[in-house]
Amino acid sequence: MKLDHRDIEILRVLAREGRVSKAVLAEKINLSATPAWERLKKLEKHGLVTRYCAEFNLRKLGPHVTLFVAAELTDHTAASFQRFERALERHDEVVGCWALGGGFDYLLHIITRDIEAYQTLIDTMLDARIGIARYFTYIVTKQVKGPSAPPFALLAGQSD
Repeated sequence: MKLDHRDIEILRVLAREGRVSKAVLAEKINLSATPAWERLKKLEKHGLVTRYCAEFNLRKLGPHVTLFVAAELTDHTAASFQRFERALERHDEVVGCWALGGGFDYLLHIITRDIEAYQTLIDTMLDARIGIARYFTYIVTKQVKGPSAPPFALLAGQSD
């Protein structure tokens, strides 16, 4: 699907604000309501917009710790990767996971109550024998830059 500057603007608005009304979207991209909404529906239909979600202030919810864990598996068969990936679905604390090329096999993003809860999670995963050979834990001390919109225009082959 070829995107124009208005499509890019719609994606930027959604990345910043999530789901918006037809009127708000139209105002933000300087287009009338119906054409703006039709463009949004086209982006959804083509699978460019796959879901809407909210951002949360976890400090208001209670104490927590954010960690990244680099994990290496014991062996590198398709079955091993599938077993590990399926096992992660059972742990809500694992809020993100990426398969990597290079030194480690996976990077896990974990949010949990405290370090003790994190250690319990790791012990549970090791006891389940899901294939972890070794892992390295990195504790987040502060967020420097949060999740933000991807460079839509760049990815679509356009310049700003």
